[in-house]
Amino acid sequence: MTIEYERTLYPEIEPYETGMLDVGEGHSLYYERVGTKGAKPAVFLHGGPGGGMSPMHRRQWDPDLYDVLLFDQRGCGKSKPFAELEANDTWRIVEDLERLRQMCGHEKWQVFGGSWGATLALAYAQSYPERTSELVLRGVFLGRQKEKAWLYEYGASEIMAEQWDSFSGHIPEEERGNLVQAYYDRLTSPDEETRLAAAKEWSLWEGTVATLLPDEALMDSFADPAKAVPFARICASFFLKDFFLEEAQLLKNVDRLRGIPGIIVQGRHDICTPPTSAWELKKAWPEAELWIVHDAGHSAGEPGIIDGHVRATDKLAGKTG
Repeated sequence: MTIEYERTLYPEIEPYETGMLDVGEGHSLYYERVGTKGAKPAVFLHGGPGGGMSPMHRRQWDPDLYDVLLFDQRGCGKSKPFAELEANDTWRIVEDLERLRQMCGHEKWQVFGGSWGATLALAYAQSYPERTSELVLRGVFLGRQKEKAWLYEYGASEIMAEQWDSFSGHIPEEERGNLVQAYYDRLTSPDEETRLAAAKEWSLWEGTVATLLPDEALMDSFADPAKAVPFARICASFFLKDFFLEEAQLLKNVDRLRGIPGIIVQGRHDICTPPTSAWELKKAWPEAELWIVHDAGHSAGEPGIIDGHVRATDKLAGKTG
């Protein structure tokens, strides 16, 4: 059965403002604002850690109803310095979000994030519930040991078997007991060729598990060094440091979300972040709605996920019933 979705992204749009914000410790963040200045505030948190934003991300809100800030997190995209690991962690990015909110002059805003962006959105909302009007999350990742093991030890490897062989095969057999550490060692190697080769393999593995059906254009983007290098370096660093979270911290502190509405858009066949985390979060956070997309995986670019995102932001702006 083919499902037809009514909602697609809003038309292409250019920022009405761009800039760099110095957040200290040598980091400067690129940001842009789209939509209507003074309308309903929202902020977009890209995935990774180490991903970046794209023009597509601007189009998930009605530009007449929203004033949206998008930014490249530390070390990502156009932010400086490129692929930097020093002074780059979850809680520093949470504080960067507060600086950006204050820069915009918003009292509170909608926080929208997918995958690692969902992790970061939850960390921010639990730190600043009074500054969070609502949450829109996709592909929930809570940073727990079982979720990390699924992606880089055993789980996803059983579904994407041949791609796993390519990913793990980049590392000598004697080092495969800790693939993340082995990749991190190569991603921080003084040899550029070693860094680039490891970054490409890491990024391609992540791209492989992102979609329900193969997406050649997406895989090409993941192979691009401009995306692969910061993505792989920063992602491996955060994985090794448990995302700077205590085990199950985001579930244990879910009471801090009391009263904050939320919509979770989750692909049923998400190989990267399986639905169990979204379901556990929903059970612990009754204010949230969980929308399962039955013919989607993890990627924000799949039709059913796009439909869910646009319906969610429309609903939270009072546009739909």
